[in-house]
Amino acid sequence: MCNYCGCREFPLIGRLSEEHGEIEELAGALRRSVAGGRHGESLALLDALVARLGPHTATEESGLFAELRADGALAEEVDRLCAEHADIHGVLLAVDRDTPDWPAVLEALRLLHRHIDKEEHGLFPAAVILLPLPAWDRITADRPLTT
Repeated sequence: MCNYCGCREFPLIGRLSEEHGEIEELAGALRRSVAGGRHGESLALLDALVARLGPHTATEESGLFAELRADGALAEEVDRLCAEHADIHGVLLAVDRDTPDWPAVLEALRLLHRHIDKEEHGLFPAAVILLPLPAWDRITADRPLTT
């Protein structure tokens, strides 16, 4: 995760970055479990990852992404990131519990890793520069900052 630009000082970015760390840890554990052939453990980790991703993605899309889309400067990048959200969730939510397609899950995890990198090193620092303070007030008002 990025530590050089100061964007984590913005409470919402800090929260999303922390969640990225948690998501990456779950994804890593899931990769290791799949590689080890531990089917039951892998399904439990998949469930935990999906449960963590849902609220995280909703927070991004309804808050930060909505403001960036309205600003216009990063609307195309936000659209790409939202499409990646849909792709990742689509694969992870469609896993057949009796005969999981683990190669598809592992590919979704690779996409997730690249996706998080784009947000951490591209979108988040750019958002801090581009969005005016009233936008930050809107996306942090009435949102719990702890998970």
